[in-house]
Amino acid sequence: MNSSTPLHCDLLIVGGGINGAGIARDAAGRGLSVVLCDKDDLAAHTSSASTKLIHGGLRYLEHYEFGLVRKALIEREVLLRSAPHIMWPMRFVMPHDKGQRPAWMIRAGMLVYDYLAKREILPGSGSIDLRLHAAGEPLKPEFTKGFIYSDGWVDDARLVVLNAMDAAEKGAKVFTHTICTSALREGDHWHATLRTANGSDIPVHARGLVNAAGPWAAQFLQQAAHRPSAKSLRLIKGSHIVVKKLFDHPYAYIFQNPDGRIVFAIDYEQDFTLVGTTDIEYAGDTDNVAIDQDEIDYLCNLTARYFRKPLTPSDVVWAYSGVRPLLEDASSNASEITRDYNLAMDGDTAPLLSVFGGKITTFRKLAEEAVEMIAPRLGNHQGAWTADACLPGGDLFGSTPQNRSVLEFDAYVHGLQKQYAWLAPKVISRYARAYGTRIHQLLDGRGSLEDMGEPLAAGLYAAELEYLMNFEWASSSADILWRRSKLGLHVPPEMCCSALRWPARQR
Repeated sequence: MNSSTPLHCDLLIVGGGINGAGIARDAAGRGLSVVLCDKDDLAAHTSSASTKLIHGGLRYLEHYEFGLVRKALIEREVLLRSAPHIMWPMRFVMPHDKGQRPAWMIRAGMLVYDYLAKREILPGSGSIDLRLHAAGEPLKPEFTKGFIYSDGWVDDARLVVLNAMDAAEKGAKVFTHTICTSALREGDHWHATLRTANGSDIPVHARGLVNAAGPWAAQFLQQAAHRPSAKSLRLIKGSHIVVKKLFDHPYAYIFQNPDGRIVFAIDYEQDFTLVGTTDIEYAGDTDNVAIDQDEIDYLCNLTARYFRKPLTPSDVVWAYSGVRPLLEDASSNASEITRDYNLAMDGDTAPLLSVFGGKITTFRKLAEEAVEMIAPRLGNHQGAWTADACLPGGDLFGSTPQNRSVLEFDAYVHGLQKQYAWLAPKVISRYARAYGTRIHQLLDGRGSLEDMGEPLAAGLYAAELEYLMNFEWASSSADILWRRSKLGLHVPPEMCCSALRWPARQR
């Protein structure tokens, strides 16, 4: 591209996290020309640092956020049907701690949770005897009673990528490692400058601008758009630890802590357990967020309260942290701040829409509302469409989202293992979970291990890296091993070397 030739579009979206990618997808699907940029990789920060749940937020009921919980509960099954390869139902067990919330209160809350929104896929809640239930085995013997309910799991980083892929397939231009250095409103357009990683500039003339920069939203408004921030954000750091597998059953745990916080322990990547999250105020560098020792100790101490075998900091094999930009409210406790979102519009001509707050579960609804706010100001009156559409790879049994795609996923994987019998069943299972029906694109024209190219590590072939670089904007080892996949957890360090060097060799 000639850097002096402006790129014209209806909508420039700054921020390649879940909100920006979701808005890009929705807008492109309504016929708007879209440019999406992020200064780093897609989902490089907050959107890949979640607890990886599609959930209503059971604990938000205590703060009377019924509207937010209902909105999220409705979205659970909409999302599960749209991408059954990267999302799936999960049953959660809450051991009853007699020193905390009374049993009747918890059971009542779960009944409300069950009935706030219609369920077709997820089973309802109930009480369980932990002395007889499989989930009771790893717990201390004093935990005899528990409760069980349903929510969903999501590969958060892949969810962002799939939204960006869908946007691109509908005509959007996606630029990663490209920062918007300036955006000035001039008449009925925004004149913006995007700077790529190699230092070249791309001028963009956009009829509308969306600020979906997450933790950097206020900074973008002030420094690039030269506009005052309409909302005040509180930056809250959430950290997670990953340890070797703590239990061998399909249930996840939700633990109550004496300080009122909720922490999850979830089966992760087959061989591990994910424990998190923390909630602490953050005032550091948003580009370099990391867990601190106090957070590790906090999470280990909490597991020691419930599990027979306590965790120690030496058990931690990996940790990750992210900063959530939450709307400022009167809460003194970080864990009590609302997870709802706010969309702020500035101007009828050359509109600027800023996104504040939000959570992964409600991203699709947020994107829909955002586009319905800004599209009419650009002369576009196309209706909402994403509630009835699959994300890339989610069309297991046709282009329309279906319950059977969730309920019969294992059968779908078995069919793929028969179709591609020349690949190890474990590899096909991983491909199915990562790529869904796009596995056929990945394996197109390949019929043997030799066709997969150089084996870079156990189960990792050059063919997959080519696919990730060609279709999913992967450009570094971190993109491949930690965001597009979690192979970094499984591949021994000595085997990582060729995978780490491979992207650079292709440039």
